[in-house]
Amino acid sequence: MKLSLTRPFVMLDLETTGLDISKDRIIEIGMIKRMPDGTETDFFRRVNPTIPISQESTEITGISNEMVKDEPTFNQLVDEIAAFIGDADLGGYNSNKFDIPVLAEEFLRANHVFDIQSRKLIDVQNIFHKMEQRTLVAAYQFYCDKKMENAHNAMYDTKVTMEVFKAQLEKYDELAQTVAELSDFSRQGNTEIADFAGRLGKLKDGQITYNFGKHKGKTIAEVAKTEPGYYGWMMDADFPLFTKQVLREEMERIKAGNRAEKSKNEPELTDAEKLIALQNKFKK
Repeated sequence: MKLSLTRPFVMLDLETTGLDISKDRIIEIGMIKRMPDGTETDFFRRVNPTIPISQESTEITGISNEMVKDEPTFNQLVDEIAAFIGDADLGGYNSNKFDIPVLAEEFLRANHVFDIQSRKLIDVQNIFHKMEQRTLVAAYQFYCDKKMENAHNAMYDTKVTMEVFKAQLEKYDELAQTVAELSDFSRQGNTEIADFAGRLGKLKDGQITYNFGKHKGKTIAEVAKTEPGYYGWMMDADFPLFTKQVLREEMERIKAGNRAEKSKNEPELTDAEKLIALQNKFKK
């Protein structure tokens, strides 16, 4: 496998109760962890989503509510899942748009600190579409000369995706072999986004912008001055938890910068003036 690793890389696939990133939950997770020395380990779990599985999902995955009712919940598995992933970069098939955002939501819902933003993300589907324009079934046939026989089983799909990924690396000599470069190449489009849902963008100087609606292209700081209630509307509305987390962190950064600027512009008080100010503060 022509892949240069400086830290572990985890290929993953999720089966879920439905296709809504904000509301639906994981019912099955399959992962393959590849170490820099080339060794690989597997992780597979069924998960009780604590909400009903849609009929459409059951028809696609073959997983019913009865099959997961006695399985552990994500909250019960979160430490085990996080430990398996460790500090690894992540990849999957259509994972940048679905699997990784859903995983991020589950971690936030469980109040588990799990840093997604510092990881490199490789979307095998985007590599495939840029190189050949096909689906996963066709990708398996094209790259590996095999037919998928057990689609929509998380572990099977993960193994197929890993096989396709390895075959891509072997087939295209011009394809980068580091996780960072592959992450950039497999990103959909050229616009850098700050959250998985694409609601927030990021400028070259690091400022976060709104990436939709009437304030599209404007920075959070700019909108906070002209329409301060817009931030509150987003935090109360039905946006993904990860989107809200990025927005909250940006607003905290803006407020901290404003405080620092205000402090810098205020005259330095003498010790006597500070004492008088403190006494006045506690006067009844």
